Amino acid sequence: MSIGMQAELDGSQPAYFHISPDGAFVGNDAARGPWSADHCHAGPVSGLIVRAAETEVGPEKMLTRLSVDLLRPLPLAGLRVAAETTRHTKTLATTRVTVHDLDDTLCATATTMHLVRRDLGPVANVTMPPPQLEDAVTGPFPIGETRHNLPGFANHSDILYPKGGNQGPGPKTIWMRTPPLLADEVQSPIQALCPLADCGNGISWNAPTTEMGFMNTDLTVQIHREPVSDWLASESVCHWQPSGIGMSQSVLFDTQGPVGTALQTLVLFPRA
Repeated sequence: MSIGMQAELDGSQPAYFHISPDGAFVGNDAARGPWSADHCHAGPVSGLIVRAAETEVGPEKMLTRLSVDLLRPLPLAGLRVAAETTRHTKTLATTRVTVHDLDDTLCATATTMHLVRRDLGPVANVTMPPPQLEDAVTGPFPIGETRHNLPGFANHSDILYPKGGNQGPGPKTIWMRTPPLLADEVQSPIQALCPLADCGNGISWNAPTTEMGFMNTDLTVQIHREPVSDWLASESVCHWQPSGIGMSQSVLFDTQGPVGTALQTLVLFPRA
């Protein structure tokens, strides 16, 4: 399928969440993760965390760092997200964000850093080009297996691979286009980046999920530029150790070049 044909899918992608009458974020099918039929993929939830932090701080400062600790599974049935400012100066702001389930159990905590926007004009910048999107080809979502048979995150993500790119184990690069957080709201560029940022472990797995599980316990995203395109790319590599601990490293791109990096700490669990 060509990129032009793939673009026709834009209108068919449902939102990750809808808001219940009492203000909770309820996950749609698109938010369902691969490990449980009842729990969210952490990427869309990280987008909700960014949404809360950006609303708290305001648009004059750009979110430059997101650090999420995933404490418990994130129920599709409903989440409540709250942000508070922990520091605010002319140059920077920081927030603390909490995510609770409908029983008020704490499921995730996060901190964010925001820096003031300035117009410096042209500055010296030596950077790397993005992966080639023009000749990219469609391919499967990097994780082919799930622990349930219900539609989820993978079914609602458009995927492209650089022509001739790796689609098996090991380091790889993909382009991804994802749904919005909410159907009736325009998400910010960094909110849109979060679903891909949390996919590094699933992009660059070293053995299939039938042999090894690789769940992340956290997510740290460092952002130096807001992305400007719907298609976003990740160059990812995973490091797995005999200790059962791993790490995923990703460089994140839009169509103009790199926009940031993402790190995940991994728990490895062999399949019996």
